[in-house]
Amino acid sequence: MSKNIKAVATSEYNAVIAVAEKYVDGLRIGSPERLAEAFHQQAVMYGFTNGEFLGGSISNLYEFVRDNGKAPDITTRLDVLAITPTTAVVRVDMEQDAIGADYNDYLTLIRIDGAWKVIAKVYHQFQD
Repeated sequence: MSKNIKAVATSEYNAVIAVAEKYVDGLRIGSPERLAEAFHQQAVMYGFTNGEFLGGSISNLYEFVRDNGKAPDITTRLDVLAITPTTAVVRVDMEQDAIGADYNDYLTLIRIDGAWKVIAKVYHQFQD
C-alpha cells in the first residue's frame, strides 16, 4: 500500500500566489523593480504580442513596463494549476494591462533555497 501523505503544505500554495501577486502589483504600479522581485534573474518569457512572436530574457517585460507605465485598471484571477515541493505553475487571467490588452499568462515557478521565483512566463494576448 502506498503512503497517503500530503506532499505540499497549503502555506506553499500561498507563497506561490504571493509571488504571482508581486508580478501583478509590478504591472499595476508600473514598476520594473517590483516585477523583478517575482522573477529569477535568468527568467525567460515567450508569447505573442499584437500577433508577433516575442521571446527571450525577462528584461523584455521590464522594458515593456518602462515604456508603457502603470496599469491602474488591471484585474486578474490567479490559479495554482500544479505544484510540487520545488515547482509550480500559476495561470494569470488578466484584463486591462498598461496598453488595455487582455492576457492569459502561465508562470512557471521554481523553489530555490526556500524561495519561490518565476523562472518562465508564457503568455497569450487576446485581440479584438
